[in-house]
Amino acid sequence: MKLIIIGANGTVGSAISNELGSRHDIIRVGKTSGDIQLDISNSAQIRELFARTGKVDGVVVAAGSVHFAALAEMEEEHFHIGLNSKLMGQVNVAQIAQPYLHDGGSITLTSGVVGEMPIRSGASAAMVNAALEGFVRGAAIELPRGLRINVVSPGLLEESVAALGSLFRGFEPVSSQRVALAYARSVEGAESGKLYTVR
Repeated sequence: MKLIIIGANGTVGSAISNELGSRHDIIRVGKTSGDIQLDISNSAQIRELFARTGKVDGVVVAAGSVHFAALAEMEEEHFHIGLNSKLMGQVNVAQIAQPYLHDGGSITLTSGVVGEMPIRSGASAAMVNAALEGFVRGAAIELPRGLRINVVSPGLLEESVAALGSLFRGFEPVSSQRVALAYARSVEGAESGKLYTVR
């Protein structure tokens, strides 16, 4: 298959690329690196991406920013970081990708553990993750031509404990390899509208 991985050089994206790259043709997309550069908060850049790549069999998004801060310190513009980037960035990829996907192609988005298990300073992340999961369930029943859409919700990655562990006290870290398998299941499987949690 020919697959686009957005966020391919991040911690999760690298693991996905390693898992799927051994048997598929991968186009690696990153904000500042990869085969093509893309800011997913910019829908014009998303359109340019698909115009360059042409038809593909699947697109995976493991990208998007969210602001972490105490609720009392969160201003409207802080919420908009996650809304514009992680939420609408991924929604726009899913919408714009559809005409460029072969029949039966797949879209895989990324939410996260905070949508299910809230943490201090994570109100925006919880909101965005839950919204993404709702979008996938709703979109799955309307996609044409056998197109599929799923969302992966990774736990705290082992590789991220040093940077983020203080926010996730008591959470059991998961390996990026286990997380990558969930993306493989979404891309290479047959299900749609599913939430794959990796805890």
